[in-house]
This record gives sequence, C-alpha cells and structure tokens, in this order.
Amino acid sequence: MMTVKFRRIASPQGRLPELPHRATAGAAGADLTANVDAPLTLEPMARAAVPTGLALALPDAGFGAFVFARSGLGIRHGLTLSNGVGVVDSDYRGEVCVGLVNLSDTAYTIEPGERIAQLCILPVVPFEAEEVQQLDETARGEGGFGSTGR
Repeated sequence: MMTVKFRRIASPQGRLPELPHRATAGAAGADLTANVDAPLTLEPMARAAVPTGLALALPDAGFGAFVFARSGLGIRHGLTLSNGVGVVDSDYRGEVCVGLVNLSDTAYTIEPGERIAQLCILPVVPFEAEEVQQLDETARGEGGFGSTGR
C-alpha cells in the first residue's frame, strides 16, 4: 500500500475536510468531499468548481491522481464531472477542486461535507512522441466508431 501525503485547507469559515478514505475495503477510489461552508445548488446544466480543501503530494512522476465521478450521483441525479476525468499531476501542490456539471433537468444541492467524487492513484508511463510515415497493420486497421459492431 502506498502512503500519500495530504494537506488540509480550511474553507473561508474554517471548515476542515475529511481526509480521503475508501468507503469499503474493496473500493477502488477514496471519497472526496465538498469543503463548502453552505449548501451549493447546481441548476440544470450549470457547472461549478467545488473545493475539496485538500492538496496532495504524490511520491514521484510515475504516479498521477485521477478524480472520477461517483456513480450514484451520476445515475440518480445527473451530476458528473465537467471534464470527464480530473487529472492531478505529480508536481501540483494546490487545492484539488472537482469540476461538476448537472446534466439533469432538476436542480441538485451539494451539502457541506457531501461525497462528490472519488480519487484514484494510478501509475503513469511517460512517453516520447516519435513521428513515423506508416504504422504497423492490425486486423481492425483504421476502422473507427462502431466499426466492430454494436
């Protein structure tokens, strides 16, 4: 198991967030909570950067922190990440904020301390881009969206 260092950042009214933790022993991600002092309502199709009150230090450039949506919020309420997946680079030391968007036709209110996303630490493989004139052939070739069937 890896240890990741976190710094808690107080909200404007002094509220400190929980450290990320997994809800169950088998959970892949650790929950991130909204470090807001008052309820925050997201109207339909509205977006917001929600502070978590957390900054982190990854051990080296071989790892990245990735923020994913919570399934229940997305399926039940249409609340998901505005950028698909949040990427926290190994050298970033600022506060992690979660970009949320309400894709439903109903307003959703985020309560202080509510679990809004999940954080996973994953290995990252650095690469160098090499330009070539031709790529190797595969059975799929250049077949794009839907080319392998439904």
